[in-house]
Amino acid sequence: MPPDLPPEIGSEFHWDPAVLLSDERGGLPGWVPLRRSLFATAAGALSSLLSMLAPAGTLHVPSYYCMGVAEFLAQRMPISWYRHLPGGPDLTTLHVADGDVVLSQNLFGAEDGTVWDDWMLAHPRVAVIEDHSHDPFSSWACSSTASYVVASLRKTLPLPDGGLLWSPRGLDLPEPAGPASDGAALKLAAMLLKGAWREGRPVPRQRFRELQQQGEQRLLGSAGPASAVTAASLPILDISGVRSSSALYSAEVAAALGVKAGGFRVQLLLPSSSSRDALLGHLAAQGIFAPVHWRQDRTGFWSGDPLAADLADRTLTLPVDHRCGPADLRRIAEAVRSGSKGSSMGSMI
Repeated sequence: MPPDLPPEIGSEFHWDPAVLLSDERGGLPGWVPLRRSLFATAAGALSSLLSMLAPAGTLHVPSYYCMGVAEFLAQRMPISWYRHLPGGPDLTTLHVADGDVVLSQNLFGAEDGTVWDDWMLAHPRVAVIEDHSHDPFSSWACSSTASYVVASLRKTLPLPDGGLLWSPRGLDLPEPAGPASDGAALKLAAMLLKGAWREGRPVPRQRFRELQQQGEQRLLGSAGPASAVTAASLPILDISGVRSSSALYSAEVAAALGVKAGGFRVQLLLPSSSSRDALLGHLAAQGIFAPVHWRQDRTGFWSGDPLAADLADRTLTLPVDHRCGPADLRRIAEAVRSGSKGSSMGSMI
């Protein structure tokens, strides 16, 4: 990494052999589903699952959700929105008929799923697919009673791709179709180059950024199998170490800022879209790259829920994860404080 630039915080993962378990450390806990399908992407897994189920009804989608995935699924079947904001779903807005499918989520990894248990018992003819991308291996995910569970792995783990699909009820699963996406190879190349860049090798940052972006574009919606790297690495990743470190560091940053920590990073709620975007720019100028969950274009494809769209306008997620050290945590907190002066700031959770 060039000496005149501050260390980058956030953005895409680099390839990190340190998160692989050795034989002496015992491998993964037993909760990883033995019967599973491993796709290149979660969107591809969802699309394949819907094709297999061939439901005649409607797919019900949370109003605060990834618009890109929702729009992709809307090409497969009719969708309807129900309100789900930080704090949990409003099930009074979920109006289903027998044969429908409901897509639920553990938003920011901060929920426990108990509200869904009673709902599923009351609606046995409606399939529920849980999206656990913000914490694929939470206690809720591991003890789920839903028809199906899906998770995008590359959001929380240093893998080039991966959409994990399983059925807690032992139902049939679709299998990936076709070859692995070449997007995963581009993403892996970017991860390797970024790792070298972090060690001070003469790798232009723009080079691995281009590879990352190209890889993401190629991966979009892929229903092919996960890459060989992801398939081979998943069984020996120190997932519990990654999860516990990320949760600990998130709690430290949240405490320093006086906000609540969720399960997935730290979400901040700013008073306006302009103050949010100003803070995003301030952080980026200091090498801290904070994502937004999830922009909604009110003139295009959106949920129709003004509360969800308003949250999307005013929120950002601080990139606090297992890669951070003590200096990174201090840097993030100080940058947020200096960049949000004059703005009231709270937590979404």
